[in-house]
Amino acid sequence: MLKTFRYKLYPSKTQRKHLEEILETCRRFYNDCLAERKEVYKTEQRSVGKFEQLKHVKESKANNPYTKKVHSHILQVAVSDLDKTFRAFFRRVKSGEKAGYPRFKSKNRFNSFGLKELGNGFKIDGRRLKLSGIGRIHVRWHRTIEGDIRTIRVVKKADNWFACFSCEVEEKTLLATGQSIGIDVGISSLFTTSNGEKIENPKWYRTGQAKLRIIQQSISRKKKGSNRHQKAVFLLQKQHEKIKNRRKDFLNKLAHTLITTNDIIIIEDLQIQNMVRSRKLSKSIMDAGWGYLRQRLEVKAVEAGRQVVVVDSAYTSKSCSNCGTIFKDLKLSDRWIHCDCGLSLDRDHNAALNILRRGRLLQESARIIKTDSENPLGFNLGGASHRDIIILSSRLKGG
Repeated sequence: MLKTFRYKLYPSKTQRKHLEEILETCRRFYNDCLAERKEVYKTEQRSVGKFEQLKHVKESKANNPYTKKVHSHILQVAVSDLDKTFRAFFRRVKSGEKAGYPRFKSKNRFNSFGLKELGNGFKIDGRRLKLSGIGRIHVRWHRTIEGDIRTIRVVKKADNWFACFSCEVEEKTLLATGQSIGIDVGISSLFTTSNGEKIENPKWYRTGQAKLRIIQQSISRKKKGSNRHQKAVFLLQKQHEKIKNRRKDFLNKLAHTLITTNDIIIIEDLQIQNMVRSRKLSKSIMDAGWGYLRQRLEVKAVEAGRQVVVVDSAYTSKSCSNCGTIFKDLKLSDRWIHCDCGLSLDRDHNAALNILRRGRLLQESARIIKTDSENPLGFNLGGASHRDIIILSSRLKGG
């Protein structure tokens, strides 16, 4: 499997200037390739492919004094990046999503370039990273690189530079624990588990909002385009980066703990893009980082040999985890569940128990369908939703 290792670079003043020049040259070449695709389709009604544009790399290096100084792999990666953007665009068009045609990149929207082969354009020289046309750059090696290095991407973030190595590593399957857990995410508490454990929400953005406001006011008082304005913008970017890194570090540690202590993690299939349309809850939802937590759980589960099960989120909070009664009049402000069956439980804990039950039922249904070679109902599991599988399970059991 592929895994990315990111390290901070400390270039000298001259090296920083060369990195900026390479980034700008790469951005202009990317925009030129995009302009060609648009123009050819407009005039000739045909699409320009990746391999056709890769031929322009040699031509550009022969005729352009700026691209002549840049390693050819950097320009080839720019063409590949543009091709990926167009393939994603056509995929969205085909699926009926909001397409979003690829657009030209300004200086603020183009922040990385890549090299695709160790030893050809980049290599690790002792404790430093050697890049073609730049030289040996000091790197903070805060952890050891694992596996075989395949590619590198040099990224600029908030006036800092990073090297991201893509490495091929072996999967490290963890020993089975025999434990499974359901997770209900929230705002007041980040999530509640089916064991009753609550993880408090640090609310990183709201905590750092006061400092952000001061920096933003400072930017508004400075002349746009001046050096002082640019420095203030960098300060704002660094503050946003700091908030993001604190959130990511916290969520990464939580995901690691969940993966190491449980064989199966069951979560809700939340439509976060729809949920953030609420003006009252959007900031809190984005600050919590539900989507990033799910993404890290799924990635780490593959590496560790664990399983993440995603279930339907409908009525997980409004159903009794003991008898299944639906509380129709339950409001968001009601944080405790009282049921006629005798259940009295925290609302989030109750939801986590429902999520755990649905995940187990989903797994049992999938197991029954997989082991039933005759499949008497002729059901196609590939297109089944979670509710369809539960219904099928009851039919196969004679329920």
